[in-house]
Order: sequence, then structure tokens, then C-alpha cells
Amino acid sequence: MKTVIPAWDLPTVPVAGTDARFPVRHIYCVGRNYAEHVKEMGGDAAKEPPFFFTKPADAVVPVHAGAVGRMAYPPGTKNLHHEIELVVAIGRSGEKLDAARALDVVYGYATGLDMTRRDLQIDMREKKRPWDVGKSFAQAAPIGEIRPVASGGHVVRGAIRVDVNGARRQSGDVADMIWDVAHTLAFLSQLYELLPGDLVYTGTPSGVGPVVSGDRLDGHIDGLAALSIVVDPPR
Repeated sequence: MKTVIPAWDLPTVPVAGTDARFPVRHIYCVGRNYAEHVKEMGGDAAKEPPFFFTKPADAVVPVHAGAVGRMAYPPGTKNLHHEIELVVAIGRSGEKLDAARALDVVYGYATGLDMTRRDLQIDMREKKRPWDVGKSFAQAAPIGEIRPVASGGHVVRGAIRVDVNGARRQSGDVADMIWDVAHTLAFLSQLYELLPGDLVYTGTPSGVGPVVSGDRLDGHIDGLAALSIVVDPPR
């Protein structure tokens, strides 16, 4: 294919147990899907329908198991936060799904970090403007190896946590999600056609906080590949 400017590489994520990779199409993220995180962000923990925001596909920072990835501290912020999340990789198309069928479209699961420019997000929120600028930027979506459903089944419970420089910051259980994976995908599929290559970040437990250049983040979800990232100085 002839292009008027050089084409960029297709964003991909490693898949556990193979040298094949998962191509990324869209990244959807769920806001406030753990009750304690809703409270710490000043919201009402009452069970309401989930809401969603997006990141660009090339925001992924793919990291192999046992390796340490790197991301640059992003521009425009003085308050970069970590949010550890279960990530769902979509392998089949689906639209207007009900919860009973929603898991049929899942290819696998991974450990991810929804990195957030919190000061920009809060500023936009207070001005009642879209807060994409706080969530959508280069390297905003580190992610570990995807474990296929065929290799380990669906993730419905298990410890989820992140350490920063060896100190525990966030800790919870996937079972604590307000909306589980099946219901999250059912809601999302009413708004978008889920397509092979989509990633869905499913929300974070409480304990979010700032990181600075030089910090190392080690994320864990039971049964999935660990995710380790070091924050480099700004470019």
C-alpha cells in the first residue's frame, strides 16, 4: 500500500506461550468500577451503569513476562498517577450482547496500568469538559502478556495489586468490581461494536497515587503475567 507519509508500526501485545502477538485496534477503559476507588475520587459508590473513555491503540507499552518496560514521564502534568487494572482482550466481534453471551468474545486477559495525568483530568472535570487529556497520551497504557482463555479460563476473582519501589500502593480482588467482565462488555457492546483486537481496561481498586521519574511499578493479578514498568524522565 502506498501512503503519503510513512506508515507507523501496528501496535501489538505479546501473548503468553507463543511468539505470536495480539494486534491492538481500540482501547476502551471503564471509569470507577471498584466501590472504594469511587469513594476516594469523591463519587457515590451506589451501583450505577458503567461509563467509558478511550485511549489510542499506540498508547500500549507491551512488556514480556520477566522483563521491565519503560515509559517516559508525560508532558503537561505534575501529577502522574498509577491505576492497576485487569485488561480484557477481544477476539471476536460482538454487538448488543447480553451478559450471558458477552464472554464468548473474549480472547484473553492481561495485567495493565491505566496511567493518568490526574491534575489535567481534575481540571477538565471541574470545568465540565471532556477529560480525555488526562487519560489519553503516549505510553498511557502499559500492558503485560495476554493469557488466552484457552490456556487458563476466564478471570472472575483473584488478587490485584501494584507496588511502587517495593511498597504496596493498591490492593484488591478482581471479584470486587462493581460490574464484572461479562456485564461490562454487555454495556460496552450497546455503544460500540466490539472487534477483534480491542482491549478493555476494567477499572482500578482504591489506592491510586503519584509516581515520578525513576519509580518502578510492579503490577500483579493472580494467574496472569506480572507487569513491571520504570518511569523514565520526560523526553
